[in-house]
Amino acid sequence: MTADRTGQGRVVVLYGGDSAEREVSLKSGAAVIAALERAGVAPIGFDPAEQGGLSGLEALRPDRVFIALHGRGGEDGTLQGALELLDIPYTGSGVLASALGMDKQRTKLVWQALGLPTPESVMLGPDADWAAVVERLGLPLIVKPVHEGSTLGITIVDSPEALAAAYRDAVRFDARVMAERFIRGEEYTVSLLGDSVLPAIRVEVPSGFYDYEAKYLSDETLYHLPCGLAEDEEHRLASLCREAFEAIGCSGWGRVDVMRDAQGRFWLLEVNTVPGMTDHSLVPQAAAHAGLDFDALVMRILDTAGRD
Repeated sequence: MTADRTGQGRVVVLYGGDSAEREVSLKSGAAVIAALERAGVAPIGFDPAEQGGLSGLEALRPDRVFIALHGRGGEDGTLQGALELLDIPYTGSGVLASALGMDKQRTKLVWQALGLPTPESVMLGPDADWAAVVERLGLPLIVKPVHEGSTLGITIVDSPEALAAAYRDAVRFDARVMAERFIRGEEYTVSLLGDSVLPAIRVEVPSGFYDYEAKYLSDETLYHLPCGLAEDEEHRLASLCREAFEAIGCSGWGRVDVMRDAQGRFWLLEVNTVPGMTDHSLVPQAAAHAGLDFDALVMRILDTAGRD
């Protein structure tokens, strides 16, 4: 390990973990570590699932932590709360925003209370009235775990008969499962970095569903930059995403996913408080289009640690 030449102090990159998104997190963390090394930082990679958990982290005495842990235990507020108790500065959103952002249903409740557009949804359980769910939301609809990311456990349901099976699949990932009205149209994602809103990306998937394979494995997924919206429309989208991001208290950096229907209306889907940083990830693509290469992006994110 070389000495830090940037004045950042001892930087620990948290990655891996034991959530369902472990493999993605390992890739994100490795990319972040490599970028920090190129920038002259001497990062320490730390996988809490294999290196003693938070007690092992505390023993490293970091000056700041770059969080590249995805999923539960990494972006749901628990890690952020522990770092607060240890008085260790960290990247990204704080405890409350992280917990809310990980809970898709409660995020939607906040947005709805503020009058922000988000598709109607209902919570599901083993004794749910499937016919009533279909009557309320229509078909197709989306079934998803409330607390998972990377599109894990998500199913598009095209018939009433398939709803129960979709619930059983989702509940393998999370005890809380929701059904959401399906918005047919174009998918956009908007990244936020500090006070800046980065250029929107339109995501085009040949299969029509931006699932785990399309996100991380497929070379057929198309990312349109510029996104193709008229200037005033992209400005409207950026303003909506900024408002949605701040509504749940997010800060530092993150990403908001949105659908645009045939009438041109935008619908907020979810917020991601620790987005992926792999070679397929969206935030680095948006940053590059704005003139910020990957290494500079990582340093900008690191600078969010320790802010007031």
